[in-house]
Amino acid sequence: MSTEERILSVLENDAKASYAEIADQADVSKPTVRKYIRKLEDEGVILGYSADVDPKKLSGQSIALVGIDVESERYVEVTQSLKGLAAIESLYTSSGDHTLMAEVRAPDGDTLGEIINNEITALDGVSAAHPSFLQERLK
Repeated sequence: MSTEERILSVLENDAKASYAEIADQADVSKPTVRKYIRKLEDEGVILGYSADVDPKKLSGQSIALVGIDVESERYVEVTQSLKGLAAIESLYTSSGDHTLMAEVRAPDGDTLGEIINNEITALDGVSAAHPSFLQERLK
């Protein structure tokens, strides 16, 4: 495993790890960690740092992963519109059953359903939305 891969592996397991912890676990020096992390951020490999959340324990918030089917001729416009929706935490292209996958968050299940029905499926070019409401984080 390369130095870069070892550093990324540590960060993927613990985004809050200090440079010293990363250096120790990746078996490199702290200046090396600093250099590689800066390089990976500059290249867009590391897009940001986040916290993993257990949806069941998150009071006052519901989360759904939504498969979104988009008409190919409207792909660019739909993607731009979806990126602008505050309720969409993350948006991914997909090679699976759906054109896009979105992580959607709302205060409760009813609001989440309204966002999916009134904001996502209402977009011209969205042919369907297939939500999976997250319940309990297992890992």
